[in-house]
Amino acid sequence: MKFAVVVFPGSNCEHDTFHVLKTILDQEVVYSWHQDSDLQGADAVILPGGFAYGDHLRCGAIAKFSPILKSVKEHAEQGKLVLGICNGFQILQETGLLPGVMLRNSGLKFVCRHVYLKSESGETPFTASCRPGQILRIPIAHNEGNFFLAPDQLTELEKNRQVLFRYSDASGDVSAAANPNGSLNNIAGVINRRGNVMGLMPHPERASELLLGCEDGRQILQSMVDWNGHFSE
Repeated sequence: MKFAVVVFPGSNCEHDTFHVLKTILDQEVVYSWHQDSDLQGADAVILPGGFAYGDHLRCGAIAKFSPILKSVKEHAEQGKLVLGICNGFQILQETGLLPGVMLRNSGLKFVCRHVYLKSESGETPFTASCRPGQILRIPIAHNEGNFFLAPDQLTELEKNRQVLFRYSDASGDVSAAANPNGSLNNIAGVINRRGNVMGLMPHPERASELLLGCEDGRQILQSMVDWNGHFSE
């Protein structure tokens, strides 16, 4: 499987993501610069974490105008996989590829720590290696991770089962106490209606090998590889 990792001015997780895909998962990976338009034949695109364009105006507001985003949209329209991690999630929201917006964390402080995520489904390209209800331990690092959506749209999101991960405690209890940023319904990751574009605030690439203390995040990236392999057979 071939991945393209998009690099913006201000990205700071592209090398981590590249390393996990190339070295840990043994996949072909290329970088795609924000001013380019060529995704180089990638099967999947990942928008990594960081601070694209310094988060000027608001997170992702300038990045959405980058030439590469036109290609990312076309890629998604073709049904191919797109994953936005943290700042990448925010950029996908700005482009309209994913619903909602990210507000300032409810505590008005940057939060950087490990959290627990409860998987809501095992039937998507991003959760195929996860069991429904499985608990993953993955780090977050963000100042604007408070997922917000208008009430009627939130109802539709839940009805369509587009929420893939929620913040929980170690036992899987989805509660206010387990919510690190104030996100509505403890939402940590969502998918588009078609099921091929996902945004996730936690960083799976930072928890994909035991050297870093945990490899739970590897299951999310491995799911993409397994899903692609299944449909290319």
